[in-house]
Amino acid sequence: MASDQEIQSLYEARKSIFPRSVKGRFRNIKWSILIVAYGVYFLLPWLRWDRLNGPDQAVLFDLEGRRFYLFDLIVHPQDIFWLAGLLMIAALLLFFVTGIAGRVFCGYFCFQTLWTDVFVQVERLIQGERPARIRLSKAPWSGEKILKLSATHLAWLLISFATGLTFVLYWGDAPQLIREFFTGQAPFAAYATALFLTATTYVMAGVAREQVCTYMCPYSRFQAVMFDRETLIVSYDESRGEGEKGRSRMGRELKTREQRAAAGVGDCIDCGYCVQVCPTGIDIRNGLQVQCISCALCIDACDAIMDSLGWERGLVAYTSEVSRQGGKKPRLMRPKVLGYLAVLLVAVGLLVWSVSNQAPYDIAVSQVRQPLYVQLSDGRIQNSYELKINNKMNRPLDLHFEVSGLASAELDMGRFSHVHLKPEQHQRIMVRIKAPASKHRGNAYPITIRALPEGATAKDVPIVEHPAVFYLPGS
Repeated sequence: MASDQEIQSLYEARKSIFPRSVKGRFRNIKWSILIVAYGVYFLLPWLRWDRLNGPDQAVLFDLEGRRFYLFDLIVHPQDIFWLAGLLMIAALLLFFVTGIAGRVFCGYFCFQTLWTDVFVQVERLIQGERPARIRLSKAPWSGEKILKLSATHLAWLLISFATGLTFVLYWGDAPQLIREFFTGQAPFAAYATALFLTATTYVMAGVAREQVCTYMCPYSRFQAVMFDRETLIVSYDESRGEGEKGRSRMGRELKTREQRAAAGVGDCIDCGYCVQVCPTGIDIRNGLQVQCISCALCIDACDAIMDSLGWERGLVAYTSEVSRQGGKKPRLMRPKVLGYLAVLLVAVGLLVWSVSNQAPYDIAVSQVRQPLYVQLSDGRIQNSYELKINNKMNRPLDLHFEVSGLASAELDMGRFSHVHLKPEQHQRIMVRIKAPASKHRGNAYPITIRALPEGATAKDVPIVEHPAVFYLPGS
């Protein structure tokens, strides 16, 4: 029977990671993107936008009114296919960028990365640099430890709450909704959504951190499918860093590159700086790993060390497999990448065309099938239809209707002679089409119901036609 010491767990306990701060060009790029992303996310609900009709919030997802306001664009439920197009474009853009430069989305643009960066910075400001945080983690409980950890988690919760509350503000008029939120008058969904996003942001960015990228995110699993030998990835120049006898720390006889070359060791002084700055805790010198998010902070760390020694940069750099093995310059625009680009441009073009050619109004016709037809006292046959009319414009719309395709057919709108719709109004009306009984009994006749704008809108609003079917007895 195996002893307790011989039994090995199938799961490895999490090792806490305390990323060290670093300065450099890639860290500056990350800070710039983070500032822009946070600025857009937190400030956009407060941006006002003058409209002739509708709310004056620039971006508003109005579920109650069943429309989304995006600056001058109004998205209606029937335009939901735009969302499918946008998701397709996002996926193609991800494939295109990944084919060129690996997981740069993960390292620079992913919400998990952006929020974790801020949470780590807050932790650093309260608890100190990496050595101080490690000492605090290992230290026994004391007043100082409780104070610093409490302040850290409180700051994380405040950021998480601001994140959840801001998301809620996109779904209602921000100034009014925030007043209602803090006076207990907001809808239950607002509180539930804010609470859920507060909890998930706190857990993902503050507690789970790198585990989200390593274990939860599916992108890390299928990213290799989009890589090839010319994809730019963060990699370590093993031939330069290891030499014949591997890497070695600085010593009295190993201070210059000449001395190290003579001793058979490489340029890597094994300082561990590249490992200390990694947000997922990997050692880039072990090669490409699934945990690597291509944030390039290890490049900044290694470059800082090389600069301090007066040696050439590039021991850790963005490069490709063909460059490392043969010194060839990778082709950025190769067939696979060009294929991604071509499909991406087509998708973007189609979406732009669809948005720019959005119809000012639309109609939908559905036939009342119970009963399918009735015979009137004068012998004529009557079919009934429900018309759904949606005015997408921010001005009134007047329409009258006519039917074609069936001889002597009459369109009866009851007490209405025309339909008047207010800006962005949708309306349902019942119409009846009457026609003499045809000698070709038993046939179903295709007809066309036409909506004709009249009044002030007649000049620049198109005529809309919708097909339908007129049924006769015996059909």
